[in-house]
Amino acid sequence: MRALGGSAVGSAVEWYDYFLYGTMAGIVFGPLFFPSDNPSVSLMLSFASFALAFLVRPVGGVLFSHIGDRIGRKKTLVVTLSLMGFSTMLMGFLPDYATVGIWAPILLTLLRLIQGLALGGEWGGGLLLAVEYAPRDQRGFYGAVPQTGALFGLALGSLAASITSSVFSDANFMSFGWRIPFLLSFILVLTGLWIRNRVDETPSFKKVKSEHLAVKVPVVETLKHHWRAVLITIGAKFVETSTFFIFATFSISYAVGLGYARSTVLNVLLLAAFLAVPVMLFFGGLSDRIGRKKIFVGGTIAIAIYAVPYFWLMSQGSVLALIVAMVIGFSIIWSSYGSVLGTLFAESFSANVRYTGISLGYQIGAALVGGPAPLIATALLVAYNYIAVAGFVVFCAAVSLVAISFAQEMRGKDLDA
Repeated sequence: MRALGGSAVGSAVEWYDYFLYGTMAGIVFGPLFFPSDNPSVSLMLSFASFALAFLVRPVGGVLFSHIGDRIGRKKTLVVTLSLMGFSTMLMGFLPDYATVGIWAPILLTLLRLIQGLALGGEWGGGLLLAVEYAPRDQRGFYGAVPQTGALFGLALGSLAASITSSVFSDANFMSFGWRIPFLLSFILVLTGLWIRNRVDETPSFKKVKSEHLAVKVPVVETLKHHWRAVLITIGAKFVETSTFFIFATFSISYAVGLGYARSTVLNVLLLAAFLAVPVMLFFGGLSDRIGRKKIFVGGTIAIAIYAVPYFWLMSQGSVLALIVAMVIGFSIIWSSYGSVLGTLFAESFSANVRYTGISLGYQIGAALVGGPAPLIATALLVAYNYIAVAGFVVFCAAVSLVAISFAQEMRGKDLDA
């Protein structure tokens, strides 16, 4: 249970830092760091800086997973958490464009790239800390726990943004209130480091070391013998990452643009994130009984069908409709395939390259669609309407359905056979 707690808490802290940027990109960074006469241009530039971090996530994945497969999961996770916390805290001290001009967006983007580098190595290690400790018949449930860490991180980020947005006037929030959640990251990181330092290495990694199965260059071994699994992972990631960032990032600016109060949108997102936690644990446990693929396919088909109704509900101008839209789409449908994704990926690779394999596939998939998703959605909305944004979701779902059809179901089988 200590490993499970270390996986979830560390993941929550990392994702708090990462998603806080996404939240602020939709409401603060545009006018403060990327000013323009056209608000849509400022927003798109802000989302572009959000997307850039995804380009370095595969680099971070390869770098830190190499250390994780060679030296250990635990040591790697301490480094990634420290790096993420340091870069996030510095964001809270950054001067804006009105103060230092072009250096403001440059420094903000640089720190965002460091965040991306750290998260590239964090996700895989955090997942393996749970899955490689799991009993054979509970891997789905254990694998869902670090995924809920992402939701807690999102919820904490939304809560921090919502509280500061409510406490301060609009002028004071834009002046200094938005900085407070970034500075609070320092406390969360210290807590995460304390918990993770108390966790031992995973049984799978100990087996690799004791049987001298470690490979010299894990990424080469992965691409040589596990390239099919990497491609499956990349494709399966499309629907999960695109819909997550449309729900968690794009929808904030979209709803505010429709006339909803910023605090209302953040509170609804907070509610949806909290409700998604027990739903993810339920689907993770269910996958131990009926299989990961069935749940993944069912959820992916559901989100493709629901894409248009989601935006239609938001456009009704009713807070109740906004809540219904977010809870169905995010808390229920996204949680179904999001809960089993990590376990599916971990079961696709052998222990000596597992960290590298899941990180490489996951981060490349995230770089291709996750980071650009809010930017793509904003561009489609400006050029066309929300139907075009829904079409983008359907496209991502189709890619993932094709990819997952080639995956092997490993429910009930030995992870390290």
